[in-house]
Amino acid sequence: MTLDSLLLSKDPELLRVIRPTLEKLSIDVEICHEARAGADILISDKFDAVIVDCDDLNGGLAVLQGLRSTPSNKNSVAFAILNGKRTTTQEAFGMGANFVLQKPISALNASRCFNAALNFMVKERRRYFRQPVKMLVKVVFDGKSLNATSTNVSEGGIALMLREALPKGAAPHVNFTLPGTNIHMEVEAEVAWADVKGLAGLRFHNVPKSSQEQLEKWLDEQLEQEFPGAKERLAAAESEAAR
Repeated sequence: MTLDSLLLSKDPELLRVIRPTLEKLSIDVEICHEARAGADILISDKFDAVIVDCDDLNGGLAVLQGLRSTPSNKNSVAFAILNGKRTTTQEAFGMGANFVLQKPISALNASRCFNAALNFMVKERRRYFRQPVKMLVKVVFDGKSLNATSTNVSEGGIALMLREALPKGAAPHVNFTLPGTNIHMEVEAEVAWADVKGLAGLRFHNVPKSSQEQLEKWLDEQLEQEFPGAKERLAAAESEAAR
């Protein structure tokens, strides 16, 4: 598994330095040369990192300012690239940047910055990480008990296939055992979305602390298999956030 980034810039020297730096860290790079097109991409696609050439790309600052209002990328790790003439570092942080780089950017500075940010990218990936998994799930609501099959599970919810449609807004209880474990989950949920074919997405509520910790540990193990080193980076990010 690789992380995903969007780089908004038309500066060839910036692209020459940053692209290989990201690729060495197993971060895929999508490059966009126009701010308007980049804003459209951020509405539809999810990225672990968003890098904006704020001062030298027309409209770049507006993209950075609007990033936190995009549903898909409001929690993405944001990097502001400045030229030292227009936007100050303090202003960039105030607009939502997590990291700031000043031009001219050397390969060493870029490597140090993105290495420091990698832990936070992995932590964000874990937050929305959905593990594909097929398992039996018991759904209880309105006095009825239904058997469903999961398609994926995250730390905050689960996607299901049922033989009948669930009403949106329903508040069922779901019971399931995580594959390959004896970890049994019994949690309250809310139907976040559902279609007439029986597909539904449930959002967990009031999960007991011990159950939440077990679920997150299991997800970390699945993430580790796809992204070796993820556990250590998650621990580092959580330690940094606690300071």
